[in-house]
Amino acid sequence: MLRVRVKTAAKRSTSSARWLERQLNDPYVVASKRDGFRSRAAYKLIEIDDKFKILKPGQRVVDLGAAPGGWSQVAAERVKSVDGRGQVVAIDYLGMEPLAGVEIVELDFTDETAEAKLKALLRDGGADVVLSDMAAPTVGHARTDHLRIMGLAEAAAGFACDVLAPGGAFVCKVLQGGTEKELLELLKSSFTVVRHVKPPASRSDSAELYVVATGFRGAGDKAK
Repeated sequence: MLRVRVKTAAKRSTSSARWLERQLNDPYVVASKRDGFRSRAAYKLIEIDDKFKILKPGQRVVDLGAAPGGWSQVAAERVKSVDGRGQVVAIDYLGMEPLAGVEIVELDFTDETAEAKLKALLRDGGADVVLSDMAAPTVGHARTDHLRIMGLAEAAAGFACDVLAPGGAFVCKVLQGGTEKELLELLKSSFTVVRHVKPPASRSDSAELYVVATGFRGAGDKAK
């Protein structure tokens, strides 16, 4: 692919120019525009699902921190919610444009009413897959940012363990740095298989990883 270079214009900072250059030269950004996905992040879920076969037609899926909707698009396509077979419920405090086959809740996932609202929308009040690509707004302090993102991951894991049907799956963004090891131990007591993965679409300079937990044991059936 021909590399595009961006000059620093009078009203554009050096960091903005670098960001724009990276976007213009990112094959996943190019592919997302070509394939009609709302974000390059869609390919992270595609690569994870192609490897682990998590999403299946007819499943009920919750997408936490869904905006702008890339993961919801992939989920809707793979569980066939567009055809009325599966179901995808997406939640984010950021507004999202409507998506075919996706029910959207505009609300902060950490709001005390969020879990009840999601359950009320889900068929039979439960889910087969919980997805989370949530990331807290950064404050520029590495340790604080890490703890905030891992706090969201732990909240997502708690929700997943409360709403998933036996045999269900959980996919969640975490960060390298230690806390994710504690989260893995928590998940290992609730799921039969727990893995750490970094899909090719995840930028090499990013500290993000994804936890993929499959074979939910069922509420109250944790491994000793």
